[in-house]
Order: sequence, then C-alpha cells, then structure tokens
Amino acid sequence: MTLTRNDAERRTSNDPVIHWLLDSDPSIRWQVMRDLTDTPAEVVATERSRISSEGWGAQLLDQQRPDGQWGDGVSTPFWWSNMYTLVFLRDMGLDPTSERARAAIDLVRRNVTWGPEFGDSPFFEGEVEPCINGRVLALGAYFRERSDRLVERLLGEQLADGGWNCEAERGSVRSSFHTTICVLEGLLAFEQAFGATSAVTDARTRAHEYLLERRLLRRLSTGEFIDRAWTQFAFPPLWHYDVLRALDYLRSAQVRPDARVEEAIAIMRERRQADGHWLLDVRHRDTVHEELSGDVGAPNRWITLRARRVLNWSR
Repeated sequence: MTLTRNDAERRTSNDPVIHWLLDSDPSIRWQVMRDLTDTPAEVVATERSRISSEGWGAQLLDQQRPDGQWGDGVSTPFWWSNMYTLVFLRDMGLDPTSERARAAIDLVRRNVTWGPEFGDSPFFEGEVEPCINGRVLALGAYFRERSDRLVERLLGEQLADGGWNCEAERGSVRSSFHTTICVLEGLLAFEQAFGATSAVTDARTRAHEYLLERRLLRRLSTGEFIDRAWTQFAFPPLWHYDVLRALDYLRSAQVRPDARVEEAIAIMRERRQADGHWLLDVRHRDTVHEELSGDVGAPNRWITLRARRVLNWSR
C-alpha cells in the first residue's frame, strides 16, 4: 500500500499546528513528517524528493547562474549569495544525492572561489574567518565535498575557553557565541557525514561546555544576560546566535538536556503564541531569499518546526 501526505495528516488529526505545518512547501513538510509524526520512512523520502522539482528548492536551484553562482554580485557580493543560498538549500533538506543537487554542486566546485583576496581558494576550502569556515564545512559535509584541511584549521583555532571567535586574529582571547555555533554546526555535520573522530568530538564537547556553562545566554563572570536579542528568533539565522539555534544544535548533536538548558527552553516556551505557533521575531540584515523565510511578526513555520522538535528533545 502506498502512503501519502494525507496519511501523515490523519495520524496527527488532533493537532492543528501539525496540519498547518504540513500545509506548506515540501522542504518543511518532509521534516515535519520525519521529526514530529510517525510517518513511515518511505513516505518521508518521497516528500523530500520533491524539493528539487517543486516549490522553494526548485526555485533556488533555477536561480543558479551558468558559472555556478547565485545573485548579481552587485547588490550582494557573490560569496554571500552563494553561501547563504546553499545554507538555505541545506536547511530545506535538499537530497544531496539528487541529480539536480549534484549538478548544482559540481558547478560550484568547478567554478566558484572566494576571489583574489583569498588566493582564489575553492569555495569548499573556505577562507580565513572561522564563522564563515564553519558554515562552509557544514555545506561541504552535507553535499559530500570533504575538506580535512578546513577541519584541521578550525580545530587549531579553538580558544582556551572552548569556543571560537573571528576576532582572534586581531587578539581576542574570549570566544564568541556567534562564531562558536557556526563552527559547532560545521564540525557536527562533518562527523555525521564522514564519521566521528576523537579530535573533532573532543573539540565539540569542549565547545558544548562553553555554551552550557553560560546557560546558553549568560556571562560566566556575572551571570548577567549577554544579549537580549538572543531571545528573538530569526530564520535563516545567518551568522547570528540565538537560543533556539543553540537548542536545535544540541538536539541534533544528541546532547542530553540538563538543568543548564532549562532557562533557554523556558524562554522558547514563552515565545509560543496562544494558538501554538511561534512568530518570526526578526529578519537579519542582508538576508537572501527573504520571501522564503516569512513575514516578521507573523506565525512562522520554520521557527515553529524547530521549536516543536526542540520541545520533543527536551522532554
């Protein structure tokens, strides 16, 4: 018997938020089926396969230029459009083995570099800032473009307190939550794609402690909030840190929740509206493809999906 999206809806007939999430683009539907329902794997896989030919995923793939790049290089630099379009495709869950994904990634690998400023380094070899390189490592791992050199560079840049900071090359010895979450996501993606190693696992564990010791949002020295903006949720987050991004990372990394995440989870719960939705609180400057992320102040499927699966993890 062939199962369909309607079967997933019937299995969650008493949950209007799940129905609302399923009434969406394939890139959201398949993740809802996988993470929030008991939909059979073959149905999930069928829904995921639609991303390359329908809706938002197909739209972004159609916008790639013959030279492998996205955008015009004028209103937004190519490196920014390229990186964050690929990040969006990864967040959507585009099947990296699909024909259209492989064609797009082949164009990037053959043609796209970081420009003369970085010695025309190939895209998947990254540049110099760990916040950027963490993103690039995650993309390379997801799309099976392995860079051990990039891993070694990031491991060598970990600071004594356990995190990373793009300002380290200018003398900073304290880590940045923004940079650290970008690098953690990259290292986790690398291990998920190519297998765990003691060096990478140990680095991630140290960085987990950096975040957890600070309750994901407080200064270690005084216990004060570091930045109230971190309780405002954006999608895509670009390079910015917020507590939902941190919690969703910890869930993905299968970190067991403990008392140190309780405040962040409580904040996330407080952001839930009376009807069970979460809003898009903010859109960061220079967001590409903002039409795919929703309207600020409105119920948002991306945020709601991420928050619901964090709640499942935290129970």
